[in-house]
Amino acid sequence: MSDKPVIGFIGVGPMGHGMAANILKHGYALHVKGGRSRAPVEDLVARGAVEAPSPRVMAEACDIIHLCLPNSSQVEAVIRGEDGIIAAGRKGLIVIDATTADPVSTVALAADLAAAGMHMADAPLGRTPKEAEAGTLDAMVGADDAVFARIRPVIDCWAGSVTHIGPVGSAHRMKLIMNFIGMGYAALYAEAVVLGSKVGLAPQTVRQVIGGSRLTNGFFETFMKYTVDRDREAHRFSIANASKDVRYVASMAADAGVVNIMGAAIKHYFTHVEAIGRGEDFVPMLADHVGRLNGIDMAEAVRRGSGDAER
Repeated sequence: MSDKPVIGFIGVGPMGHGMAANILKHGYALHVKGGRSRAPVEDLVARGAVEAPSPRVMAEACDIIHLCLPNSSQVEAVIRGEDGIIAAGRKGLIVIDATTADPVSTVALAADLAAAGMHMADAPLGRTPKEAEAGTLDAMVGADDAVFARIRPVIDCWAGSVTHIGPVGSAHRMKLIMNFIGMGYAALYAEAVVLGSKVGLAPQTVRQVIGGSRLTNGFFETFMKYTVDRDREAHRFSIANASKDVRYVASMAADAGVVNIMGAAIKHYFTHVEAIGRGEDFVPMLADHVGRLNGIDMAEAVRRGSGDAER
């Protein structure tokens, strides 16, 4: 009989599937619960996972449960619901929330779990589904030292870099700061390429000059891979998810009494795209929407730029 803890995983979407698969690969018994798509659940069951009918049933069988869900509302329902994790009453259970979540909610949930004799850690993710499948994600972890020591071997299954940020809630705060910077880049780059196009500078020129300067970074490269190369797979992070994250940033800033002027400007771009029904577009496509607001077809601007280069 294995002395390894039994692991649960709720939310086996583009990120969660790879994480769960790597947990199985490292020899842990795994229980899974998916969402609307059956394919990732069936794949994991074929690899040896057990499908759980509810969070409560999963919690009754597991020692550690991962959550990788779209937002805090869903996390709250999974933990507090009538058939949720707390309802199992399993003392000592640890919940690892890998969701990009509202830290105010995270801290409240941690208190509820503690009252039930359970523990919570927040472990939001950096990088993409590609690294999730490879087991090389970046993990930021909020947990007390004892809980962190217990969960570190499991997190090492799916993470190539693990940083213990501090107590519960601190990692979700750090993740929001990270995404605030990232979505700020997206809004800035979108405006920059549109403005450039409006004044006669092709998107290709912007990429060449900025990409060869100290202002370049990985986010710029993937953003421009869509904007210039029109590669829809360059950065598969939806505008709806980005919008949720910048709303959480605004809430965190308000809770802290911090002026968040840049955050408000960034938020309005993402809210606009959601409002016109294009929230499932990916973040680099923000440039197309900002272009349309300014009478610019970015795909056409790229085509014109290619023609200019040939001449």
